Amino acid sequence: MKKMLMAAGLLLVSALASANSNCDKPKDDFDGLYCLNKVYLQADKDLNEVYGKLVKQLDADGKAALKKGQLAWISNRNSECSYKDAKGFYVNLDCATRTTTERVQFLTERSRECSSAGCMNSKLK
Repeated sequence: MKKMLMAAGLLLVSALASANSNCDKPKDDFDGLYCLNKVYLQADKDLNEVYGKLVKQLDADGKAALKKGQLAWISNRNSECSYKDAKGFYVNLDCATRTTTERVQFLTERSRECSSAGCMNSKLK
């Protein structure tokens, strides 16, 4: 549910701020948010690509371990980078981008291990 709300919020922010594409010098906080959103969306795209590549390299046990680790990571990212209160749902895009980029690096390293030394399911946390 949180993921859907976050995605809807990100799409709304993107649509509202799409008039400004100069992220080198955002004019105000909304332009800055639009630019952060663009960076987050790219990190999320990278995450999905490397996850898909890694899944193809794993056996059934590895796929199960990766899925379990990914669900735990999503839960942790959401609890660290977002919250909900009476006024609404909030996402810290800098936190979400940073944690997503770190996860991309982690999954890329696991994929590299699979290609060179063999997949180590114990590392798929």
